[in-house]
Amino acid sequence: MINNIFANFKQYKFLLKQLVIRDFKVKYKRSFLGVIWSLLYPLLMMSVLAIVFSNIFKYSMPGVNYLVYLLIGLTFFQFVSETTNLAMSSVTTNAPLINKLYVPKYIFPLSKVFSTAINFFLTLIPLYLIIIFTGSAETKCAITVLHLLLPFSYIFLFLFTTGISFILSTIAVFLRDIFYIYGIIVTIWMYFTPIMYDISIISENLQPFLKLNPLYWYITFARDIILHNQVPNTLTWIICATSSILIFAIGALLFKSKQDKFIYYV
Repeated sequence: MINNIFANFKQYKFLLKQLVIRDFKVKYKRSFLGVIWSLLYPLLMMSVLAIVFSNIFKYSMPGVNYLVYLLIGLTFFQFVSETTNLAMSSVTTNAPLINKLYVPKYIFPLSKVFSTAINFFLTLIPLYLIIIFTGSAETKCAITVLHLLLPFSYIFLFLFTTGISFILSTIAVFLRDIFYIYGIIVTIWMYFTPIMYDISIISENLQPFLKLNPLYWYITFARDIILHNQVPNTLTWIICATSSILIFAIGALLFKSKQDKFIYYV
């Protein structure tokens, strides 16, 4: 079975590549700044949130580089939000192609993950610029050898996001209401993810519920390395790896079990 999957992927990798290139070009079509928006957007959002929370709400995190703290949470959550929203409609919007010839359906949500991943890696540029220019002796935020562990957090994040993308793109074929429902879910999800605040300010009774959110652990993994210059603890490694693989497996199996019926509904 695994050999068939890899053979199938190899056969259609050209199509996947073309879809990724198309999605990336379409995103910045007729945009004056183009790909520069991938660098500006997280910086602008970080600036707005920093002003609001630092000056209006008087929120502070002593000993922590709050700008970097914000930017890590924003880049991770924005990747998940943008990817899943795009992937959700990936099958339905490609209905003409699906109805005309055979192509493996997983190509469509997967292309959204890869195209958005390009933007994600571009956002790491402003993140590292902020680390360089706002570092101080008061915080441990600096570029160290431990940053070599960061790709693990990206792998966990990508597996999780791909799994969610498979689930949403499957549901969207049979239930178009999911487009409206998911918009509400993402808004709630954002506030239940510690992007702008630290989980310690939440009541101890509520903290276990927030920790059920896999994004909390992926973001914490990256923050431990970047902000605290420490290796994430064993529990963080286990939860990140387990949750990402589990969600990916559930999404892939659901998509595979339903894909043959897509042609009757798209």
